[in-house]
Amino acid sequence: MFRFAAGEWLAALALVPLALGLFALGARSRRRALETFGDAVLVRRLTDSVSAAARRWKAALLLTALALLAVTLARPQFGSRVETVRSVGQDIVVAVDLSTSMLAEDAAPNRLERARLAILRLIGNLDGDRIALVAFAGSAFVQSPLTVDYSAAAMFLGGMHPDMMPVQGTDLGAALRVSLDALEQNARDARVIVLVTDGEHLEGDYEAELEHAVESGIEVHVVGIGSPEGVPIPQYDQYGTRVGFLRDEQGSVVTTRLDEQTLASVAERTGARYVRAGAGGTAFDELVDEIANVEGEALDARQVTLFEEQFQIFLGLALAMLWLEWLIPDRRRQREAWAGRLE
Repeated sequence: MFRFAAGEWLAALALVPLALGLFALGARSRRRALETFGDAVLVRRLTDSVSAAARRWKAALLLTALALLAVTLARPQFGSRVETVRSVGQDIVVAVDLSTSMLAEDAAPNRLERARLAILRLIGNLDGDRIALVAFAGSAFVQSPLTVDYSAAAMFLGGMHPDMMPVQGTDLGAALRVSLDALEQNARDARVIVLVTDGEHLEGDYEAELEHAVESGIEVHVVGIGSPEGVPIPQYDQYGTRVGFLRDEQGSVVTTRLDEQTLASVAERTGARYVRAGAGGTAFDELVDEIANVEGEALDARQVTLFEEQFQIFLGLALAMLWLEWLIPDRRRQREAWAGRLE
């Protein structure tokens, strides 16, 4: 089977007739210049050594080399072989807390955006791993199923916002349950959950889900976003303009605090890591690098047909044409007898 791997470069063949036209135009211009130079006999004598046939050959060789270079860039391929390609990686579920408190600005620009940037970095570092996204607050659901389409995962991540959650709160049990279900659908040995939350006002019973994760050998890394000191939660209008801070029924400003003790115990139960991502911190980035660098296991194997690159043949011919063009002189050797020069 013969094919071009970069067939768009064949459009460069259009340069061949263009170059031919330029050669013809140049030859015509030279003739007109010689006709106006002076006496025809003298001009003919001065240019008698020029070989028109040699010039035509040189032009033909240059045009052939140009065509061969265009074919070289198109990467001709013929001859093939079948190889078995194994995809190696792990299954990763990132559960992102979308409670309103994630809009607090104790992590620049806010908790949610800080988490989003780190997750995007994780997605960008993956190679062969499958990743899923789970959104949770007072409830949880799969935002993006396990996939190796990293651009699609990044697009779904960009759409995650507290406004999409029907119930507010922080139901850690729901987040773990949905994440474990996403991993169970295509059970692998190399599986990990990354839980990104501020851990405030945890709701629901998550003990059973943690026990399930331990029994399944699934590590649950926990990333705490924010600070334990407590900060207010900004509120925005429909145009994205800040209109103040969230207040309770008594009119007092609501503050949000990172519950590090609870989150650290969750990670410890599964033998995983707890890290805190705050202003200027690098712990989250270090965890991202650690997860992305795990080799994982063979996820699948498939046979692919690989075509042999043959551009070297056409490149060699093009260089040979250019070498021949350089070797051919465009003037003939002439012998002239000088009458009386020995007298």
